[in-house]
Amino acid sequence: MKINWFPGHMKKALAGMREELNKSDVVIYVLDARAPKSCINPELNKFTNFKPTLFILNKVDLSDLNRLEKIKNDFLGEGFDYLFLNSTQSGNGKIVCSKIKKLCKKKLIKFQANGINPTLRAIVIGVPNCGKSTFVNNLCKKAKAVTGNRPGVTKGKQWFKIGDGVEICDTPGTLYPNLENQEIAKSLAFIGSIKDEVLDEVEVAKELLKRLEKLYPGVVAERYKQALNLEDIAKVRGFLLSGGELDVLRSARTVLADFRNGRLGNLMIED
Repeated sequence: MKINWFPGHMKKALAGMREELNKSDVVIYVLDARAPKSCINPELNKFTNFKPTLFILNKVDLSDLNRLEKIKNDFLGEGFDYLFLNSTQSGNGKIVCSKIKKLCKKKLIKFQANGINPTLRAIVIGVPNCGKSTFVNNLCKKAKAVTGNRPGVTKGKQWFKIGDGVEICDTPGTLYPNLENQEIAKSLAFIGSIKDEVLDEVEVAKELLKRLEKLYPGVVAERYKQALNLEDIAKVRGFLLSGGELDVLRSARTVLADFRNGRLGNLMIED
């Protein structure tokens, strides 16, 4: 199974994002905490021109916090900071604004020394379906950005005020142009950042089952009454086509939905 999905609208969106990046002081990079490193463009610094970056490790309510704690320092450094968040919960605006101001401390000191309180602008980026628009809505305290549990919902650039002297811009979810690392591509497929319609869902589900058995032995068997493959899951669940043939596609969609909705537990699918 070879995964490489980069539709034309993403190329256009990336070009538009570069325009907004030139107007921005900070990048807010929203990552799915179940596969945070897979969500990062390997050419991040080149793409953002080394702008300060706040990593939002989102959907922590679905991820493995113990494993996240072990990698959190990977998101710290000169010009970098991070937050663990569940963007479906409100009340994160103050700490996000505080982190933005911390990353822009030099600019604030320079302007305030001249009696100016500048407006800091942060652009929100991330792969499709990472929860960017939900994050933006909760910062704005109202549903300003269109949301949906599928990739490709946000269509254009939108700027919103989220606090005293801070504005953010929501952008469409975009992948990076060349998914050379197929393990990363699979991770993005597992979390729903690549449209299921362009994938072989049966193959994706098989790969997910293998990944889960490697990282969390016993999780799949516990959920599906000792069934470890799609055929046996179909038997256990009674997924049958007319004529009594096993409905393996339905099994695949069930496994993917169960993982994405947290019914298999709090998991992180990166080594």
